[in-house]
Amino acid sequence: MTIRLLALGGAAILLTLAACSPATSDKPAAINELPAPLSAEGDFGATLQAALIAAKPGETIMLPEGTFQLADGLSLDIDGVTLRGAGQEKTILDFTGQEGAGEGLLVTSDDVTLMDFAVRNTKGDGIKSKGADQIIYRYLTVEWTGGPDENNGAYGVYPVESKNVLVENVTVRAASDAGIYVGQSDNIIVRNSVVEYNVAGIEIENSMNADVYGNIARNNTGGILVFDLPDLPVTGGNSTRIFDNEIGSNNTRNFAPAGNIVASVPSGTGVIVMANQNVHVFDNKFDDNRSAHVLIMSYSLPFTDERYNPLPRDLVLRDNFYGAGGNDPQGDLAPLAAALGGTLPAIVWDGVARWGEGAAQDVNLAVLEGPEVGFISFGLGKYPIDPATMAPSPERPQATPAAEPAAIVLPHADR
Repeated sequence: MTIRLLALGGAAILLTLAACSPATSDKPAAINELPAPLSAEGDFGATLQAALIAAKPGETIMLPEGTFQLADGLSLDIDGVTLRGAGQEKTILDFTGQEGAGEGLLVTSDDVTLMDFAVRNTKGDGIKSKGADQIIYRYLTVEWTGGPDENNGAYGVYPVESKNVLVENVTVRAASDAGIYVGQSDNIIVRNSVVEYNVAGIEIENSMNADVYGNIARNNTGGILVFDLPDLPVTGGNSTRIFDNEIGSNNTRNFAPAGNIVASVPSGTGVIVMANQNVHVFDNKFDDNRSAHVLIMSYSLPFTDERYNPLPRDLVLRDNFYGAGGNDPQGDLAPLAAALGGTLPAIVWDGVARWGEGAAQDVNLAVLEGPEVGFISFGLGKYPIDPATMAPSPERPQATPAAEPAAIVLPHADR
Protein backbone atom coordinates (compact mmCIF):
# COMPACT_ATOMS: atom_id res chain seq x y z
CA MET A 1 0.00 0.00 0.00
CA THR A 2 1.23 3.50 -0.82
CA ILE A 3 0.00 6.88 0.26
CA ARG A 4 0.58 8.69 -3.00
CA LEU A 5 -2.87 10.19 -2.47
CA LEU A 6 -3.86 10.06 -6.13
CA ALA A 7 -7.12 11.94 -6.55
CA LEU A 8 -10.21 10.82 -8.47
CA GLY A 9 -12.64 13.12 -10.23
CA GLY A 10 -15.57 14.72 -8.54
CA ALA A 11 -18.27 17.25 -9.14
CA ALA A 12 -17.75 20.77 -7.84
CA ILE A 13 -20.48 22.26 -5.69
CA LEU A 14 -20.71 26.03 -5.54
CA LEU A 15 -20.75 27.79 -2.19
CA THR A 16 -22.95 30.79 -1.76
CA LEU A 17 -20.11 32.96 -0.52
CA ALA A 18 -19.65 36.59 -1.43
CA ALA A 19 -16.44 37.26 -3.33
CA CYS A 20 -14.08 39.39 -1.28
CA SER A 21 -12.09 40.69 -4.23
CA PRO A 22 -13.63 43.84 -5.70
CA ALA A 23 -13.16 44.65 -9.35
CA THR A 24 -10.86 47.57 -8.73
CA SER A 25 -8.86 49.25 -6.00
CA ASP A 26 -10.94 51.00 -3.37
CA LYS A 27 -8.21 53.61 -2.90
CA PRO A 28 -7.50 54.91 -6.39
CA ALA A 29 -5.04 57.71 -6.77
CA ALA A 30 -6.57 61.00 -7.82
CA ILE A 31 -6.99 61.07 -11.56
CA ASN A 32 -4.63 64.01 -11.97
CA GLU A 33 -1.89 62.06 -10.18
CA LEU A 34 -1.86 59.29 -12.79
CA PRO A 35 -0.19 59.42 -16.20
CA ALA A 36 -2.19 59.03 -19.37
CA PRO A 37 -2.77 55.39 -20.32
CA LEU A 38 -0.78 53.77 -23.08
CA SER A 39 -2.20 54.00 -26.55
CA ALA A 40 -4.55 51.15 -27.45
CA GLU A 41 -3.85 51.60 -31.15
CA GLY A 42 -1.77 49.19 -33.20
CA ASP A 43 0.18 46.30 -31.64
CA PHE A 44 -0.64 46.82 -27.98
CA GLY A 45 1.68 44.02 -26.83
CA ALA A 46 4.65 45.68 -28.49
CA THR A 47 3.62 49.08 -27.08
CA LEU A 48 3.39 47.69 -23.56
CA GLN A 49 6.67 45.78 -23.71
CA ALA A 50 8.46 48.88 -24.99
CA ALA A 51 7.06 50.85 -22.06
CA LEU A 52 8.23 48.19 -19.60
CA ILE A 53 11.73 48.31 -21.07
CA ALA A 54 11.89 52.10 -21.03
CA ALA A 55 10.36 52.53 -17.56
CA LYS A 56 12.19 54.52 -14.90
CA PRO A 57 12.19 53.76 -11.17
CA GLY A 58 9.17 55.33 -9.49
CA GLU A 59 7.17 55.41 -12.72
CA THR A 60 3.57 54.25 -13.17
CA ILE A 61 2.56 52.64 -16.44
CA MET A 62 -1.16 52.97 -17.03
CA LEU A 63 -3.01 50.37 -19.06
CA PRO A 64 -6.11 51.50 -20.94
CA GLU A 65 -9.52 49.95 -20.61
CA GLY A 66 -10.23 47.13 -23.06
CA THR A 67 -9.41 43.53 -23.95
CA PHE A 68 -6.04 43.18 -25.67
CA GLN A 69 -4.85 40.10 -27.56
CA LEU A 70 -1.16 39.41 -26.92
CA ALA A 71 0.93 36.84 -28.79
CA ASP A 72 4.10 37.16 -26.68
CA GLY A 73 4.82 37.20 -22.97
CA LEU A 74 5.85 40.39 -21.18
CA SER A 75 8.78 41.10 -18.86
CA LEU A 76 9.80 43.80 -16.40
CA ASP A 77 13.24 44.17 -14.80
CA ILE A 78 13.22 47.80 -13.61
CA ASP A 79 12.90 48.51 -9.87
CA GLY A 80 10.15 50.67 -8.45
CA VAL A 81 7.63 50.41 -11.28
CA THR A 82 3.84 50.29 -10.92
CA LEU A 83 1.84 48.59 -13.66
CA ARG A 84 -1.79 49.59 -13.30
CA GLY A 85 -4.95 49.00 -15.30
CA ALA A 86 -8.44 50.44 -15.22
CA GLY A 87 -9.80 47.52 -13.13
CA GLN A 88 -9.87 43.73 -12.98
CA GLU A 89 -12.88 43.58 -15.26
CA LYS A 90 -11.90 46.54 -17.44
CA THR A 91 -8.30 45.91 -18.52
CA ILE A 92 -7.79 42.37 -19.79
CA LEU A 93 -4.56 41.01 -21.25
CA ASP A 94 -5.68 38.00 -23.26
CA PHE A 95 -3.00 35.46 -24.16
CA THR A 96 -5.28 32.95 -25.90
CA GLY A 97 -3.14 33.22 -29.02
CA GLN A 98 0.19 33.22 -27.17
CA GLU A 99 3.14 31.77 -29.03
CA GLY A 100 5.43 29.67 -26.89
CA ALA A 101 4.71 28.39 -23.40
CA GLY A 102 6.04 31.12 -21.13
CA GLU A 103 4.45 33.38 -18.57
CA GLY A 104 2.03 36.14 -19.37
CA LEU A 105 4.17 38.55 -17.32
CA LEU A 106 7.56 37.91 -15.68
CA VAL A 107 8.91 40.38 -13.09
CA THR A 108 12.53 40.18 -11.91
CA SER A 109 12.90 43.54 -10.16
CA ASP A 110 12.17 44.92 -6.69
CA ASP A 111 9.53 47.33 -5.36
CA VAL A 112 7.06 46.54 -8.13
CA THR A 113 3.28 46.96 -7.82
CA LEU A 114 0.91 45.14 -10.16
CA MET A 115 -2.73 46.17 -9.85
CA ASP A 116 -6.15 46.59 -11.43
CA PHE A 117 -5.96 44.34 -14.47
CA ALA A 118 -6.60 40.78 -15.58
CA VAL A 119 -4.51 38.14 -17.33
CA ARG A 120 -6.29 35.45 -19.29
CA ASN A 121 -5.43 32.09 -20.91
CA THR A 122 -1.63 32.11 -20.75
CA LYS A 123 0.15 29.04 -22.06
CA GLY A 124 2.39 29.00 -18.98
CA ASP A 125 2.06 30.75 -15.63
CA GLY A 126 -0.15 33.81 -15.43
CA ILE A 127 2.07 36.30 -13.58
CA LYS A 128 5.44 35.21 -12.17
CA SER A 129 7.96 37.16 -10.15
CA LYS A 130 11.39 35.81 -9.24
CA GLY A 131 13.84 37.42 -6.86
CA ALA A 132 11.45 40.37 -6.68
CA ASP A 133 11.48 41.77 -3.13
CA GLN A 134 8.75 44.12 -1.89
CA ILE A 135 6.41 43.05 -4.66
CA ILE A 136 2.67 43.74 -4.51
CA TYR A 137 -0.01 41.79 -6.38
CA ARG A 138 -3.22 43.75 -5.83
CA TYR A 139 -6.70 43.70 -7.42
CA LEU A 140 -5.72 41.26 -10.15
CA THR A 141 -7.56 38.44 -11.90
CA VAL A 142 -5.78 35.51 -13.55
CA GLU A 143 -7.93 32.87 -15.19
CA TRP A 144 -8.23 30.17 -17.81
CA THR A 145 -11.68 30.64 -19.24
CA GLY A 146 -12.13 27.06 -20.45
CA GLY A 147 -12.30 25.81 -16.87
CA PRO A 148 -10.20 23.06 -15.26
CA ASP A 149 -7.84 21.49 -17.82
CA GLU A 150 -4.40 19.91 -17.45
CA ASN A 151 -3.21 22.03 -20.39
CA ASN A 152 -3.81 25.27 -18.48
CA GLY A 153 -0.85 27.13 -17.07
CA ALA A 154 0.50 25.80 -13.79
CA TYR A 155 0.34 28.89 -11.57
CA GLY A 156 -1.87 31.95 -11.59
CA VAL A 157 0.08 34.30 -9.32
CA TYR A 158 3.60 32.98 -8.68
CA PRO A 159 6.09 34.93 -6.53
CA VAL A 160 9.22 32.91 -5.79
CA GLU A 161 12.60 33.45 -4.11
CA SER A 162 11.54 36.80 -2.67
CA LYS A 163 11.24 38.76 0.55
CA ASN A 164 8.27 40.85 1.63
CA VAL A 165 5.53 39.53 -0.64
CA LEU A 166 1.99 40.91 -0.60
CA VAL A 167 -0.86 39.25 -2.49
CA GLU A 168 -4.24 40.83 -1.82
CA ASN A 169 -7.65 41.07 -3.46
CA VAL A 170 -6.59 38.68 -6.21
CA THR A 171 -8.85 36.20 -8.01
CA VAL A 172 -7.45 33.09 -9.73
CA ARG A 173 -9.40 30.41 -11.58
CA ALA A 174 -8.47 27.08 -13.17
CA ALA A 175 -4.68 26.89 -12.68
CA SER A 176 -3.44 23.34 -13.26
CA ASP A 177 -1.16 23.53 -10.20
CA ALA A 178 -1.83 26.37 -7.76
CA GLY A 179 -3.91 29.51 -8.08
CA ILE A 180 -1.75 31.55 -5.71
CA TYR A 181 1.67 30.01 -5.09
CA VAL A 182 4.41 31.54 -2.95
CA GLY A 183 7.64 29.54 -2.96
CA GLN A 184 11.07 29.79 -1.33
CA SER A 185 10.21 33.19 0.10
CA ASP A 186 10.21 34.99 3.44
CA ASN A 187 7.75 37.44 5.05
CA ILE A 188 4.53 36.88 3.15
CA ILE A 189 0.92 37.99 3.31
CA VAL A 190 -1.82 36.42 1.17
CA ARG A 191 -5.15 37.98 2.04
CA ASN A 192 -8.67 38.85 0.91
CA SER A 193 -8.42 36.82 -2.28
CA VAL A 194 -10.64 34.31 -4.09
CA VAL A 195 -9.25 31.06 -5.53
CA GLU A 196 -11.58 28.65 -7.28
CA TYR A 197 -11.44 25.69 -9.68
CA ASN A 198 -7.66 25.34 -9.32
CA VAL A 199 -5.90 22.14 -8.31
CA ALA A 200 -4.48 23.89 -5.23
CA GLY A 201 -6.17 27.12 -4.27
CA ILE A 202 -3.30 28.68 -2.28
CA GLU A 203 0.07 27.05 -1.75
CA ILE A 204 2.86 28.18 0.57
CA GLU A 205 5.91 26.05 -0.26
CA ASN A 206 9.42 26.01 1.25
CA SER A 207 8.74 29.45 2.70
CA MET A 208 9.09 31.14 6.07
CA ASN A 209 6.85 33.55 7.95
CA ALA A 210 3.55 33.65 6.10
CA ASP A 211 0.09 34.91 7.03
CA VAL A 212 -2.80 33.57 4.93
CA TYR A 213 -6.10 35.14 5.94
CA GLY A 214 -9.41 36.55 4.80
CA ASN A 215 -9.45 34.38 1.67
CA ILE A 216 -12.15 32.29 0.03
CA ALA A 217 -10.84 28.93 -1.23
CA ARG A 218 -13.70 27.11 -2.93
CA ASN A 219 -14.20 24.49 -5.61
CA ASN A 220 -10.51 23.65 -5.88
CA THR A 221 -9.11 20.13 -5.55
CA GLY A 222 -7.42 21.22 -2.31
CA GLY A 223 -8.09 24.56 -0.64
CA ILE A 224 -4.89 25.74 1.10
CA LEU A 225 -1.60 23.79 1.09
CA VAL A 226 1.53 24.32 3.20
CA PHE A 227 4.32 22.10 1.89
CA ASP A 228 8.04 21.66 2.32
CA LEU A 229 9.88 19.70 -0.38
CA PRO A 230 13.44 18.39 -0.68
CA ASP A 231 16.13 19.31 -3.20
CA LEU A 232 15.20 22.98 -3.58
CA PRO A 233 17.59 25.90 -2.97
CA VAL A 234 15.52 26.91 0.08
CA THR A 235 14.16 24.27 2.44
CA GLY A 236 12.96 24.18 6.02
CA GLY A 237 9.59 25.88 5.56
CA ASN A 238 8.16 27.15 8.84
CA SER A 239 5.98 29.65 10.69
CA THR A 240 2.74 29.93 8.73
CA ARG A 241 -0.60 31.12 10.09
CA ILE A 242 -3.81 30.16 8.25
CA PHE A 243 -6.77 31.99 9.76
CA ASP A 244 -10.12 33.66 9.05
CA ASN A 245 -10.52 31.90 5.70
CA GLU A 246 -13.59 30.26 4.16
CA ILE A 247 -12.52 26.85 2.85
CA GLY A 248 -15.35 24.91 1.30
CA SER A 249 -16.54 22.60 -1.48
CA ASN A 250 -13.02 21.88 -2.64
CA ASN A 251 -14.24 18.85 -4.55
CA THR A 252 -13.04 19.55 -8.10
CA ARG A 253 -11.36 16.60 -9.78
CA ASN A 254 -7.57 16.70 -9.74
CA PHE A 255 -6.56 17.85 -13.22
CA ALA A 256 -2.84 18.40 -12.59
CA PRO A 257 -0.53 16.87 -15.22
CA ALA A 258 0.90 13.51 -14.17
CA GLY A 259 4.14 13.83 -12.22
CA ASN A 260 3.34 17.16 -10.56
CA ILE A 261 3.53 17.05 -6.78
CA VAL A 262 -0.04 18.33 -6.53
CA ALA A 263 -1.25 15.47 -8.74
CA SER A 264 -1.27 13.53 -5.45
CA VAL A 265 -3.71 15.90 -3.74
CA PRO A 266 -7.00 14.11 -3.06
CA SER A 267 -10.08 15.85 -4.36
CA GLY A 268 -12.05 17.12 -1.40
CA THR A 269 -9.37 18.42 0.98
CA GLY A 270 -9.60 21.75 2.77
CA VAL A 271 -6.11 22.30 4.23
CA ILE A 272 -3.07 20.07 3.73
CA VAL A 273 0.10 20.47 5.78
CA MET A 274 3.03 18.35 4.62
CA ALA A 275 6.54 18.27 6.12
CA ASN A 276 6.35 21.83 7.41
CA GLN A 277 6.98 23.25 10.88
CA ASN A 278 5.11 25.58 13.21
CA VAL A 279 1.87 25.89 11.23
CA HIS A 280 -1.14 27.35 13.04
CA VAL A 281 -4.65 26.83 11.62
CA PHE A 282 -7.36 28.75 13.46
CA ASP A 283 -10.64 30.66 13.12
CA ASN A 284 -11.35 29.22 9.67
CA LYS A 285 -14.69 28.00 8.35
CA PHE A 286 -14.56 24.53 6.75
CA ASP A 287 -17.54 23.05 4.95
CA ASP A 288 -18.35 20.39 2.35
CA ASN A 289 -14.83 19.10 1.70
CA ARG A 290 -15.61 15.50 0.83
CA SER A 291 -12.30 13.82 1.76
CA ALA A 292 -11.20 15.70 4.90
CA HIS A 293 -11.19 19.24 6.16
CA VAL A 294 -7.58 19.04 7.41
CA LEU A 295 -5.00 16.49 6.22
CA ILE A 296 -1.63 16.32 7.97
CA MET A 297 1.01 14.19 6.32
CA SER A 298 4.67 13.45 5.82
CA TYR A 299 6.56 13.48 2.55
CA SER A 300 6.41 9.91 1.31
CA LEU A 301 8.90 9.67 -1.59
CA PRO A 302 12.60 8.77 -1.30
CA PHE A 303 14.97 11.74 -1.01
CA THR A 304 18.69 12.42 -0.54
CA ASP A 305 18.59 16.01 0.71
CA GLU A 306 20.33 15.85 4.09
CA ARG A 307 18.84 19.21 5.13
CA TYR A 308 15.30 17.94 4.75
CA ASN A 309 12.90 16.82 7.45
CA PRO A 310 9.94 15.00 5.86
CA LEU A 311 7.71 15.15 8.95
CA PRO A 312 5.21 17.84 9.92
CA ARG A 313 6.11 19.33 13.30
CA ASP A 314 4.65 21.77 15.81
CA LEU A 315 1.18 22.13 14.31
CA VAL A 316 -1.66 23.81 16.17
CA LEU A 317 -5.34 23.48 15.22
CA ARG A 318 -7.80 25.56 17.22
CA ASP A 319 -11.10 27.41 17.12
CA ASN A 320 -12.10 26.39 13.60
CA PHE A 321 -15.66 25.74 12.45
CA TYR A 322 -16.16 22.36 10.80
CA GLY A 323 -19.29 21.75 8.77
CA ALA A 324 -20.18 18.59 6.86
CA GLY A 325 -17.33 16.77 5.15
CA GLY A 326 -15.35 13.56 4.94
CA ASN A 327 -18.36 11.75 3.52
CA ASP A 328 -16.78 10.64 0.23
CA PRO A 329 -12.98 10.28 0.59
CA GLN A 330 -11.05 10.18 -2.67
CA GLY A 331 -7.80 8.78 -4.03
CA ASP A 332 -5.67 6.71 -1.67
CA LEU A 333 -7.76 8.03 1.20
CA ALA A 334 -10.69 5.99 -0.10
CA PRO A 335 -9.43 2.48 0.87
CA LEU A 336 -8.14 3.78 4.20
CA ALA A 337 -11.54 5.30 4.88
CA ALA A 338 -13.26 2.10 3.76
CA ALA A 339 -11.36 0.22 6.46
CA LEU A 340 -12.77 2.69 8.99
CA GLY A 341 -16.39 2.52 7.86
CA GLY A 342 -16.30 4.64 4.69
CA THR A 343 -16.04 8.18 6.07
CA LEU A 344 -13.34 10.32 7.65
CA PRO A 345 -13.48 12.85 10.48
CA ALA A 346 -12.61 16.52 10.15
CA ILE A 347 -8.91 16.11 10.96
CA VAL A 348 -6.79 13.31 9.49
CA TRP A 349 -3.13 12.57 10.28
CA ASP A 350 -1.10 9.85 8.60
CA GLY A 351 0.46 8.98 11.97
CA VAL A 352 4.02 8.94 10.61
CA ALA A 353 6.68 9.77 13.19
CA ARG A 354 9.85 8.59 11.44
CA TRP A 355 11.31 8.02 8.01
CA GLY A 356 13.18 4.84 7.08
CA GLU A 357 15.53 3.69 9.81
CA GLY A 358 15.73 7.10 11.46
CA ALA A 359 14.68 7.64 15.05
CA ALA A 360 11.09 8.46 15.89
CA GLN A 361 10.39 12.17 16.37
CA ASP A 362 7.88 14.06 18.47
CA VAL A 363 5.80 15.77 15.81
CA ASN A 364 4.03 17.79 18.52
CA LEU A 365 0.62 17.93 16.87
CA ALA A 366 -1.70 19.99 19.07
CA VAL A 367 -5.40 19.46 18.25
CA LEU A 368 -7.10 22.01 20.47
CA GLU A 369 -10.58 21.70 18.97
CA GLY A 370 -13.65 20.79 20.99
CA PRO A 371 -14.32 17.10 21.67
CA GLU A 372 -17.09 17.08 19.05
CA VAL A 373 -14.49 17.61 16.29
CA GLY A 374 -13.44 14.24 14.93
CA PHE A 375 -9.80 13.16 14.60
CA ILE A 376 -8.08 10.07 13.22
CA SER A 377 -4.48 8.97 13.05
CA PHE A 378 -3.97 6.25 10.47
CA GLY A 379 -1.07 5.08 12.62
CA LEU A 380 1.19 4.37 9.64
CA GLY A 381 4.22 4.77 11.86
CA LYS A 382 6.87 5.37 9.22
CA TYR A 383 7.71 5.63 5.55
CA PRO A 384 8.20 3.41 3.64
CA ILE A 385 4.93 1.95 4.91
CA ASP A 386 4.62 -1.47 6.49
CA PRO A 387 0.86 -2.29 6.36
CA ALA A 388 1.29 -4.79 9.15
CA THR A 389 2.14 -2.01 11.60
CA MET A 390 -0.78 0.28 10.71
CA ALA A 391 -2.72 1.15 13.86
CA PRO A 392 -5.59 3.63 13.36
CA SER A 393 -6.61 5.59 16.43
CA PRO A 394 -9.05 8.41 17.22
CA GLU A 395 -6.92 9.48 20.19
CA ARG A 396 -5.37 12.91 19.83
CA PRO A 397 -1.62 12.91 20.39
CA GLN A 398 -0.14 14.46 23.48
CA ALA A 399 1.39 17.81 22.62
CA THR A 400 2.68 21.09 23.97
CA PRO A 401 1.26 23.78 21.69
CA ALA A 402 3.99 25.63 19.83
CA ALA A 403 4.13 29.38 20.28
CA GLU A 404 2.19 31.18 17.58
CA PRO A 405 4.36 33.18 15.15
CA ALA A 406 4.11 36.94 15.28
CA ALA A 407 1.85 38.70 12.79
CA ILE A 408 3.58 39.52 9.53
CA VAL A 409 4.39 43.17 8.97
CA LEU A 410 5.30 44.34 5.49
CA PRO A 411 7.12 47.67 5.13
CA HIS A 412 5.54 48.40 1.75
CA ALA A 413 1.94 47.22 2.25
CA ASP A 414 0.36 50.69 2.34
CA ARG A 415 1.89 52.08 -0.78
